[in-house]
Amino acid sequence: MKLWGIIRRDNQMVADAVTETHYETPALVENWSDVIGELCAAFDLPRPVILKKHVRELREFSHTVFKAQDFIEPIDFDRFEISIFYDKDKKK
Repeated sequence: MKLWGIIRRDNQMVADAVTETHYETPALVENWSDVIGELCAAFDLPRPVILKKHVRELREFSHTVFKAQDFIEPIDFDRFEISIFYDKDKKK
């Protein structure tokens, strides 16, 4: 599966990046901090605080949103969105 990260400021997309994981589905992910950390590294961002809400949304909806209050360090954007998508030849 792949993760697509989008940074939004004033409802405008200002940056995006895609990372690939070795996991086939969100249910198999053991450590979301590592997976999301790789995506954050692509943006040179600090890792957000990952709550059960974020993990549940990723597993159930393949999408979650981190807001400014989810980061310990100050950030210069409004939202950090993560969506999961799959290779066409692999099943969910």
